[in-house]
Amino acid sequence: MAIPLLTYAPSSQNQRVAGYEAGSDEQPKIFSTENLLSTSDMNNLIEAAYRQIFFHAFASDRQPFLESQLRNGQITVRGFIRGLLLSDTYKKSFYNLNSNYRFVEQCVQRVLGRDVYSEREKIAWSIVVATKGMQGFIDELLNTDEYLDNFGDSIVPYQRRRVLPGRAEGELPFNIKSPRYDEYYRAKLGFPQIVWQTSVRSYVPQDKKPKAGDPSLFLSMAQSINPAVNPPQNISALNVDFERGVPYRQLAGIK
Repeated sequence: MAIPLLTYAPSSQNQRVAGYEAGSDEQPKIFSTENLLSTSDMNNLIEAAYRQIFFHAFASDRQPFLESQLRNGQITVRGFIRGLLLSDTYKKSFYNLNSNYRFVEQCVQRVLGRDVYSEREKIAWSIVVATKGMQGFIDELLNTDEYLDNFGDSIVPYQRRRVLPGRAEGELPFNIKSPRYDEYYRAKLGFPQIVWQTSVRSYVPQDKKPKAGDPSLFLSMAQSINPAVNPPQNISALNVDFERGVPYRQLAGIK
């Protein structure tokens, strides 16, 4: 008998209300198959899906079979997102390197476009991961009313409510706030590493750097010259014979 999904509520009543925001350059761009005009638009949609799920896709991470099915209309955008979430790349990079709680948090961010409401939501979805496995969890997440109401079958998921009214800064992107590896695996893989510098480097602006002919460019050359000079003589006033050493004018006829 499968355990039903535990109930959880939003952490704030404001999250139940739809947001009314004026469009601007800071609003996320929506990629949908309903307004494709050229092949380049489909390429942009596929790249947006890779950025949303993988954050960045190398050549070895791409899924050419899924891309071909999407281009030919054999699967929807929701099916393409499901294929990326069930791919070996996502399993090795996210599922195998995180606990169930953290895996649930990252999937909710990437699939539903929001942060988890509370620890209770993490526990509820982690039970689904433990009982139905990764595929059962992904299928239930994509079949939720929240996903279907916001993205449906044709829209690539995106971070919703990125810009918050009344705040100077909006929410951080999910890839910065929730990196791929947690603290345990970051330490296990050896990063981040702190590099200590023994020498202090100073930055000189371009307009302050000496140009050709500047005397400061020849300072090191002048300091490298070691000319040979006569050493100073150490003469004491007590050893000077003033009668013989001091010149004087000799008068004529006087010896």
